[in-house]
Amino acid sequence: MISAGDFRNGITLEIDNSVFQIIEFQHVKPGKGAAFVRTKLKNIKNGGVVEKTFRPTDKYPQAHIERSDMQFLYSDGDLNYFMNVESFDQIAMTDDQVGDALKFVKENDMVKMLSHQGSVFSIEPPLFVELVITETEPGFKGDTATGASKPATVETGAVVYVPLFVEQGDKISIDTRSGEYLKRV
Repeated sequence: MISAGDFRNGITLEIDNSVFQIIEFQHVKPGKGAAFVRTKLKNIKNGGVVEKTFRPTDKYPQAHIERSDMQFLYSDGDLNYFMNVESFDQIAMTDDQVGDALKFVKENDMVKMLSHQGSVFSIEPPLFVELVITETEPGFKGDTATGASKPATVETGAVVYVPLFVEQGDKISIDTRSGEYLKRV
């Protein structure tokens, strides 16, 4: 059991026979009245986001989320195929189930499958990936006074904003949580 006073981002809870993940939380101590915890919760089964407030003494059971390493094999139409590298079992997930998780993932990259009581509900890509830029406009000399950036398409098809000095064919490091350019590799 975890009390509302101990909420942190990323914690998964069982509330009313559903499993929710805490996206945001805020401890509020008004000048008048009792303190409370304001949260944004994501239902891990259907992806819906709800806002809910709790008293700091409310307690809920923590949901056990299993994380397993899987290899992303390929996409075929609306289906994405993953393989367990130890047992060679394959799992197919639709684009709706995967969402934007594969935006920066190439074929044969490792991802984490998140499941609750045997049913897979989400995919976590690696935190940082290195990808090659396939298309970008050339930067102009002297146009760096404002720390400007330009859009660049990487090999997975995702668009990332990069500094002007980055060119087509360069390999860059990207933070998959925010989609931000980190450095040239």
